[in-house]
Amino acid sequence: MVHTCVVWGCTNRADPRSTKRQYFDIPKVIHHQGENTERLSLERRNLWLARINREGFDADPNKRHYKVCSDHFIAGKKADLYDNTNPDWAPSQKMGPELQGSCPTPDPQSTKKRYQRAKSRQEKVKKFKAAEALLDLQKDTSLCVVPNTDTTRGTDKAEIENYHICEKPADDTPTDGQLVEMMRSELQRLTSENMELKDKLKETVLSPETLDDEKAKHYTGLDHDTLMTVYHFLEPSIPGRVNSSLTKFEKMLVVMMKLRLNLSLQDLAFRFKVSKSCVSKVFLDTIHVMYIRLKPIILWPERAELQLSMPMEFRKYFGVKVSIIIDCFEVFIERPSNLLARSETWSNYKHHNTAKFLIGITPQGAVSFLSKGYGGRVSDKYVTEHCGLLDKLLPGDIVLADRGFDIKESVGLNCAEVKIPAFTRGKSQLSPVELETMRKIAHTRIHVERVIGLVRNKFTILQSTIPIDYLHSNIDSIPTIDKITTVCCALTNFCDSVVPFD
Repeated sequence: MVHTCVVWGCTNRADPRSTKRQYFDIPKVIHHQGENTERLSLERRNLWLARINREGFDADPNKRHYKVCSDHFIAGKKADLYDNTNPDWAPSQKMGPELQGSCPTPDPQSTKKRYQRAKSRQEKVKKFKAAEALLDLQKDTSLCVVPNTDTTRGTDKAEIENYHICEKPADDTPTDGQLVEMMRSELQRLTSENMELKDKLKETVLSPETLDDEKAKHYTGLDHDTLMTVYHFLEPSIPGRVNSSLTKFEKMLVVMMKLRLNLSLQDLAFRFKVSKSCVSKVFLDTIHVMYIRLKPIILWPERAELQLSMPMEFRKYFGVKVSIIIDCFEVFIERPSNLLARSETWSNYKHHNTAKFLIGITPQGAVSFLSKGYGGRVSDKYVTEHCGLLDKLLPGDIVLADRGFDIKESVGLNCAEVKIPAFTRGKSQLSPVELETMRKIAHTRIHVERVIGLVRNKFTILQSTIPIDYLHSNIDSIPTIDKITTVCCALTNFCDSVVPFD
């Protein structure tokens, strides 16, 4: 693409064969790097647009073909963003007619001289501070400052580079050994002070070195060893940049703390000293990585593996045929503004707008199946028949469920069997056989509710009301609420089982 200078009246065009003239993009407003950077970049962009002097012109920051050539800068190139006193902070040469607004183009020569005077003053201040440091050293160590030559004029502190340090000709002048000992003691004092400050800093920063089991369980729900195992598993996939404000471990910690404690984005921004928008982006990017990497942890085991480690309680009542225990749980969501979505997510059982998930656990207590999210209005039977659970059943398998799962016919098509408590409707009382069967089912099916309670208590984000933004589908067509629920259930599989083997 041929670049043309956008300054009013300038006809320069980029010539690939010539390197005499450079072309610079119109500055963008820089976010995510602090308030000072954002303010400076906004002021610089507005000043550039005012100097360009084109009526109604407002360059799109996403387009790269708006350029200003080097002819409009005193030094032939633009200055750094933080050097806002430099006359080349914005173009000022050959800017056409003077602006009639509130931002006239300054005189380049006077601006350049004023900038040079400011730089000179800064250099003098640096020399003055260096002179004061030398004078303090003279007082503390019985040293004196003498000129290097006999031609120096006066003892101006700004001319301190023309002096050198020598010992005072006094009777109590310390020897070389004493000076070395003083310097060694001072070095030890500074080293110890530095170590103390580093220790205090580490206490306020969450890092693999400062996290112990107690802190790890509080902030993430996992012990330290398990947390580091998960981190080493996820580290290669977590996006990281050289100039990123957060390390890969801190990015994972942002997600874990959000899931565990349900902290607000602003709270996390304060804790990790970044902006709120940065925390939001880190959360969405990292939860997607964790979803992709941890989803295989929710694994449907082989029949031989189930039978080999079947708990004694299930062996006693059902032999080794139980393959899964299922139940549904609901997560509160914000009320949608769309009336159709509002009606589809309303749960008569919870009296709230919810998202419903079907969860299945093995007799050993591990989460082996999790459906996608459905509106709270749908029935348990509908979710079971449409989530893909029935395709995983093998002939002879036994499924334990609650009364709401009227799926006997659907499960029977796979030559499997579903065990649900007996219905009491139309009966004065249950028969002894039905009562004993219901007791067995209830005694073993309760484990799925214990696992659901474990997931909710360990990751309190599932106890709160999920924002409506997390229900929107992203590029991968997977809502964030599905990713959150999957990651929470997968992380629960790293914890101890709630089902005893004996």
